[in-house]
Amino acid sequence: MKKTILTLLLGFAALTTWAQTADALTQLKENPRKAYGNDCPYLFETAPMTKAPRGYKPFYISHYARHGSRYNWSSKLYKDLDTLLTTAHEKQLLTPEGETFYRKFITVKDELMTGVGELTQLGWEQHQGIARRMYNQFTEVFKEGGNILAVSSLSGRCVLSMSACCQELVQCNPKIEIREQSSRFTLDAVVPNDRQNPHKHDYPKVKPRYEKNRDQFKSENTLVDKVLARTFTSTEGLAGDKHKNAYVLIDFYKTLPSINYEGMMGNLITDEEIAEQWEAANLGSYSWVFSDKYVVIPILQDIIQKADAVLAGTSDHIADLRFGHDSFIGPLTVLMGINGADLDPEDPYEVKNCYQNWETCKACNIQLVFYRGKQGNNDILVKCLLNGMEARLPVPTTQAPYYRWADFRDFYIKRCVIQ
Repeated sequence: MKKTILTLLLGFAALTTWAQTADALTQLKENPRKAYGNDCPYLFETAPMTKAPRGYKPFYISHYARHGSRYNWSSKLYKDLDTLLTTAHEKQLLTPEGETFYRKFITVKDELMTGVGELTQLGWEQHQGIARRMYNQFTEVFKEGGNILAVSSLSGRCVLSMSACCQELVQCNPKIEIREQSSRFTLDAVVPNDRQNPHKHDYPKVKPRYEKNRDQFKSENTLVDKVLARTFTSTEGLAGDKHKNAYVLIDFYKTLPSINYEGMMGNLITDEEIAEQWEAANLGSYSWVFSDKYVVIPILQDIIQKADAVLAGTSDHIADLRFGHDSFIGPLTVLMGINGADLDPEDPYEVKNCYQNWETCKACNIQLVFYRGKQGNNDILVKCLLNGMEARLPVPTTQAPYYRWADFRDFYIKRCVIQ
């Protein structure tokens, strides 16, 4: 009987999750920029919060965030674009609008090459805003001050994202004490497979089930021809195939809001056109976040261990903050099954209903908020927020989005064991 009830609860949670995210294409119509996927700047969406069960108050937060908006992570995009546009300019193959873009690009090329991988002003402001929102939503956690440990990857953009968040929290309440650390000692908590991690693990990669049926997915990509026709009078004499050349332009376009150059490409591409190709792009995104879901086991273990220490009284932290990369928080959403990201459908058309790549946007974050009841009530509850929005987990519960910590802990300890 107990097993039947548990199965029903899990099934209900899964169905609720599917219903919650089944409107992915509608969301794109409302905000086509979401089609930028992991290049999408943080959205700061809001929704009413579910009131905690009577008598429960938040007292601790465990968090993982991606760095904020940055210049492109690799110089290759800028070099390829420079080569493409310069060759076309010299051969007089640019349309008037293409020529206008070329001249704008040339004026900022040195800045782009210098800034490769660096956090931008927008990236800094994103983490300030997230920190202030976290403080205001869960003031009970922070109002008396207390100690926080913040750790980041060794990347400068992650260190600065951490600093932006921590400085803002201290601005909110100077009684908060924060220890910031970017160190090989703490890489398990943020980037476990970093080559400098003294405890580097070797976890297997896995493929999502939809890939064996990928040829069932039909998508007509008209964007390539449109972009090339608007940019070039002819592509004869340009190195590289047309698909590669078009996506150099498209990929650059998606970075522009993050580096404060929105609009510099004129009408060569539109958000709506990128949104039309989103479902195919989302399939590729799901493959890479799914394949590394085991890599992030040490992060989930760190979350559990640090929470255990707080509950046992051996840690006085009011929050533990982690700052890393999309290549870790994306797989973490799959490992944890946040909003159904672990459902692993066989049908490629169902992938969009369990994972949307804009959830791994710039400055994306997971917040686990812990609640304690009145004295004499030993049950600890935990709620998950994904990018500031209440999220569902595959953990059995009768009071979603709140989960008993004992159930949460037991469920995810088992999930950290590779079958």
